[in-house]
Amino acid sequence: MSRQSDRPIATVALSPSVALWLLFLIGSMAAEYSVEQLPSPLSQLGEGPVWDVDTQSLYYVDINGAAILRYDYAENKTYSAKIDGVDPISPIILVQGKPGQYVLGTGNKIVLVNWDGRSERGTLVKTLYDLGESEKHVRFNDGKVDPQGRLYAGTMQLETLGDIMQQKEGKLFRFDGKAGGEFHLLKAGVSISNGLTWPENSNKFYYIDSVALDIKEYDVLENGDLQNETVFYDLRVDGKSPGYVADGMTHDNDGNLYVATWGGSKLLKINPKSKKIEQEIAIPAKQVTSAAFGGPQMDELFVTTAHTGNQDPPAGALFRVTGLGARGKPMDKMILRD
Repeated sequence: MSRQSDRPIATVALSPSVALWLLFLIGSMAAEYSVEQLPSPLSQLGEGPVWDVDTQSLYYVDINGAAILRYDYAENKTYSAKIDGVDPISPIILVQGKPGQYVLGTGNKIVLVNWDGRSERGTLVKTLYDLGESEKHVRFNDGKVDPQGRLYAGTMQLETLGDIMQQKEGKLFRFDGKAGGEFHLLKAGVSISNGLTWPENSNKFYYIDSVALDIKEYDVLENGDLQNETVFYDLRVDGKSPGYVADGMTHDNDGNLYVATWGGSKLLKINPKSKKIEQEIAIPAKQVTSAAFGGPQMDELFVTTAHTGNQDPPAGALFRVTGLGARGKPMDKMILRD
């Protein structure tokens, strides 16, 4: 029988970034999927990924870096551009029948821009809608296009005006796509308007206000209005915050939701029928902001992240997740009428 040594056990202090990488490696080794960092700039606040089937490219934004970006799948390269007078930027929206033109949110405005996808500068074409003086204290955040080609976009209070977690100045709007046309208010009293998605053949709309710590479900009327709000999934654990908030979101062809976690270093795959988490997808960055399916077979999940404070790389990188055994559908483009 051996006697336990009286010598102290040596310990090693790990930096937060090294500890995060170790947790990621342990998690990914036990998983069937793989995560790859793609060649891209490290975004201050990467967001809004949207896959374009026509160009086989992923478009996204760096909100605080005021940049629009395009990851070229064939070249395995990311291009980035800035636009004079357009700062911050979110979201980026593809326009049906108008390659090289994009709808952007910038501050409290929605604008149309030109970009060839390669140059370091894009150009402002015109303002499509301005929320006006009464909404100068907010900016657009996340936004997407529904299957009918209508833009849904939400706002949040400017970060410079105080704690964004302690206010409800944001709103969710629908824009039917005519320059100077009407913005339809769908929801007020929002803190941080974030993820939104419409699974096929469900007539359901899922929506995230990050501060609410849940995912809301709505029925969608023919005109695009929302009704019958319910809590689809509550992130709280025993009534308490899990230590992160939900951010951007997408879905696969089976209707499963993939929810990015700001502060959680992962995506949550949630089954719409059981309303339970089926899988946690570890990402080696603390602030995971959004995700979109893409690739030639639509079976690769692209993930945006942010780097804030003193976080080390690869925080802010663009990632690709493969081996999930799931597919998405081509993302809808906005129908923009003159």
